[in-house]
Amino acid sequence: MPGRWYILNRVRPVEWLVRSNMSKIDTREARNRRHQRVRRKVNGTNLRPRLCVFRSLNHIYAQVVDDVQGHTLVSASTVDPEIRDKTDGKARTNQAEMVGRLLARRAAEKGIDQVAFDRGGYQYHGRVKALAEAAREGGLKF
Repeated sequence: MPGRWYILNRVRPVEWLVRSNMSKIDTREARNRRHQRVRRKVNGTNLRPRLCVFRSLNHIYAQVVDDVQGHTLVSASTVDPEIRDKTDGKARTNQAEMVGRLLARRAAEKGIDQVAFDRGGYQYHGRVKALAEAAREGGLKF
């Protein structure tokens, strides 16, 4: 018959797994709550569309959206064929800068010069900040 030590150590990894999954769910839910808070204040119109950012573990996506009509006007990401080859081997922050420049260039081609920035519930730090500053350098005002 196994001792008490064996039984306690058999239970502990399961408890740890449950706790770690719960914290991931809570983190995702917290970001969604922050995003909803931002979306209450930030709306895209014809004159000033919304620049929204989504950040995954490996990639970053940005799009300019007209919320009145519900259309995406311009989009860019690290999986975009135009910059996919150039992003290989670069830091993710540098990749985000490239996406910001590409988005600003595409927006300028469509005649968009002013946007409302939606950080998507993420901190204005790191990749999100790099994308925003590169878009500003490219000519977008926000």
